[in-house]
Amino acid sequence: MIKSDSPGFFRLMVGDCEVTVLSDGKNLLAATKLLQGDTARIADALKSNFLGEQVETSHNSFLVNTGDKLVLVDAGAGTLLGPHTGKLLGNLVAAGYRPEQVDEVYLTHMHTDHIGGLMSGNQRAFPNAVVRADTRDVDYWLSEENMRAAPAAAKRFFEAAIASLSPYMTAGKIKTFEGGADLIPGIRAQPAYGHTPGHTMYEVESKGEKLLLWGDIVHVAAVQFVDPAVTIGYDVDSAEAEQEHWRVFDDAAKDRYLIGGAHLPFPGLGHVRNNGDKTYTFVSLS
Repeated sequence: MIKSDSPGFFRLMVGDCEVTVLSDGKNLLAATKLLQGDTARIADALKSNFLGEQVETSHNSFLVNTGDKLVLVDAGAGTLLGPHTGKLLGNLVAAGYRPEQVDEVYLTHMHTDHIGGLMSGNQRAFPNAVVRADTRDVDYWLSEENMRAAPAAAKRFFEAAIASLSPYMTAGKIKTFEGGADLIPGIRAQPAYGHTPGHTMYEVESKGEKLLLWGDIVHVAAVQFVDPAVTIGYDVDSAEAEQEHWRVFDDAAKDRYLIGGAHLPFPGLGHVRNNGDKTYTFVSLS
């Protein structure tokens, strides 16, 4: 038995921008334990999609080549979540790129599965890259005061952020922005606060085509599209996160642009359809 997967990457064009989805691997998520909302509806949605209490969850990052810049959106978990993740660098190389070619890394937020891959052992995995994130997330997760005040179970998130970001900060490679911001031609940051204080989406737009990389708006597609009120225990502000679900789903359905999700089934690309009854459907591209 070989027991190994083929390289995990998927390529598409958005106007003149080449976007390569990179898999960092998969993990099991304790859906019934972590999802918060109407428990009966959650259980029914899981059952009707042939899912159990544990749901296999993809970890997707997105490499955007604008022609002038090579930008990685989210860096995966690295070694921080066990043996089933940390595949991003290998898949980046399989896709025809090298880590040193990455000019900038944009973080949707600073949870472990999005920042652990910034480091490769004791070295910066992307030695020439500037890391960019919303000021709110930087100030929150890199604060030792916040870490000391956090519940014991949450301290690991702060520890991971400090360990993964500090080498870039020491090298002068951290650059922050506030809210909606044009970062480079063709890529714009759009705030979607709630999951974390500075949770951010990134719009890739070229020649009238648009892809919205929405980070952790959705964790379990089978549940949260049919019930956008469902949040997850990792949300820093669940009420704000729920509001973002409704806002982003509605906008994506109305304007019919492509979305990319960090935890949608690989390659995590598709469209959102409004069913007209306060439910939505995710229509996968693949």
